[in-house]
Amino acid sequence: MKFIKTRLGAYIIELEPRKDDRGQLVRTWSKDEFDQNGINLDLLQGYISYTKKKGTMRGIHYRTDQPYVAQLTKCITGSYYEVIVDLRPESKNFKKWEGFEIHAEDEKLLYIPEGFGHAVLTLEDDTIYMDYYNGFYRPEIESGIRYNDPAFNISWPIDVKVVSDKDKSRENYK
Repeated sequence: MKFIKTRLGAYIIELEPRKDDRGQLVRTWSKDEFDQNGINLDLLQGYISYTKKKGTMRGIHYRTDQPYVAQLTKCITGSYYEVIVDLRPESKNFKKWEGFEIHAEDEKLLYIPEGFGHAVLTLEDDTIYMDYYNGFYRPEIESGIRYNDPAFNISWPIDVKVVSDKDKSRENYK
């Protein structure tokens, strides 16, 4: 695994598939390698998301109270654009965002540190991705920001066509 730190402190993790005439094997998790790169991550919960339509928005989601969670994502089929927003008030990058185009064939993970909001916009129909978290889902502290909140001025690579009612009703970040 090759760990590449991004400008906001997330990591793109380039995986190293082993290929032969049978197919391939890709290691997606090694606590030792994460620890060696300064990422102490104990994964506790995981999900697989399937999205039917290109242009579907999920997010921007975050937690309103501690414990904040870190996240590890990987595209399985299709592609998406993932945005992270630094929501740590003490950070020099507070309210800054960074976006990543992630394709299944790239064999990459995205590590999102604690204290960030995140959103996914699918770039293809029938996109599947996985998320692993170092905390458990707690609906009472879940919140979100509208994907088009002018406080962040996020530049999405394609038009947003499908948004859940819950995400449509989100308010601007305060």
